Amino acid sequence: MQLSATRAIVTGGVSGLGFAVAQHLVAQGAKVALFDVNDEKGAAAVAQLGEGKARFFKTDVSDEAGVVANVAAAKDFLGGLNVAINCAGILGAGRVLGKEGPMPLSQFQTTVMVNLIGSFNVAKAAAQLMQSNEAGTDGERGVIINTASVAAYEGQIGQAAYSASKGGVVAMTLPMARELARFGIRVMTIAPGIFWTPMVDGMPEAVQQSLAASIPFPSRLGKPEEFADLVAYILGNTYLNGETIRLDGATRLAPK
Repeated sequence: MQLSATRAIVTGGVSGLGFAVAQHLVAQGAKVALFDVNDEKGAAAVAQLGEGKARFFKTDVSDEAGVVANVAAAKDFLGGLNVAINCAGILGAGRVLGKEGPMPLSQFQTTVMVNLIGSFNVAKAAAQLMQSNEAGTDGERGVIINTASVAAYEGQIGQAAYSASKGGVVAMTLPMARELARFGIRVMTIAPGIFWTPMVDGMPEAVQQSLAASIPFPSRLGKPEEFADLVAYILGNTYLNGETIRLDGATRLAPK
């Protein structure tokens, strides 16, 4: 897929990895619909990207009816829809048995609802519209890219909910790719390691340095632009399908 022809929904698109993806795509001539919940950041993101190239849609990715409506509205703004990139997510950190007692079930449910069910919710709504696209190279009609985490493989203490949600994203990648193959829709997942995001910016410098030192090579945190570069490569290489790619500098998370 040519990046200039990309008409993409990006969830979590007003900050962090999602905004980096939106910036990269717009710079290559694409148009983007930003799905997020923060109105102020949404307005700022659109102002930076350009109103003709981007539009903000306030979206709770776990709301089925709301997502269906916003995906349709996004297609109208974009003049088509051939890419959906799921970057929306929450940490949901907490021990199974914490100092205050067992983790409230609602906390586990919310984490899974946003990270896993939200990704599926947007993917299915986007695929519903993509299936009617005119076929391009190799019969391709669309691409869905989900975001997991290395925590899907080496979850740390306090990440039971987060790891379960991201592990689910990894697990649904292949069956979804197999099913949507008949429509010419590819499904890929990226599992990033420790990246510079607004969350990391708020950590003490000593903690940031410790995180960077834990990464074999290069011994630094990942840059959001590097995540965006991988998204762009996936879009351009039609033979990538049904796989999760780790983007982590060879890091493996310690137990805590």
